[in-house]
Amino acid sequence: MPRTRGRRPAGSNTREAIVAAAKHQFGEHGYPRTTLRGIAREAGVDTRLVTHYFGSKQNLFVTVVDFPFDPVALADAVLSEGTGRAGYRLAELTIRILEDPGTRQTMTGLVRAAASEDEAAGLVRRILTERMLTPLAELLGPDHPELRAALIGTQLSGYVFTRYVLGLPGIAEADPTELASAVGPVMQHYLTGPLGEPVPG
Repeated sequence: MPRTRGRRPAGSNTREAIVAAAKHQFGEHGYPRTTLRGIAREAGVDTRLVTHYFGSKQNLFVTVVDFPFDPVALADAVLSEGTGRAGYRLAELTIRILEDPGTRQTMTGLVRAAASEDEAAGLVRRILTERMLTPLAELLGPDHPELRAALIGTQLSGYVFTRYVLGLPGIAEADPTELASAVGPVMQHYLTGPLGEPVPG
């Protein structure tokens, strides 16, 4: 029997259909050019159902996006040359990974979403701290892992925003290798250096 065309009614598989459509739309068009209407059309539902389940485009994006960093693999790579080089390795790896267009698109979408809505910011914060940064800081030293993770987060989010979202002159066109050399010492201090000590006079 031919399948009846039309919008999908709300039901047990509606949310899954929206998630699948959103993953495809964000992957195909990127965050800025994806619309809730387009997602709803692909999922075969009314746009109001998308907002009913997810509230906003920002929250939907953060919910369905696959985080582009494997925390275990990243930690292994960062520690491959010992703790004395961990910050330099973290800078090299993340900057190189962000040169991939797909990864860059995902991370800029996360930054945009977090900057525009509190709930999305909370989701991004949990992804970064619980899955990536805090476990890495705990591996490198027992003191202040949450603070160290947050400081690394300021570097990563600031780098993504200034280079790829804002396009700040100087950093936007800089060579990735040079950037890694400049950022590495800061990352190293945040991961393993003393925190909270007064600056020498």
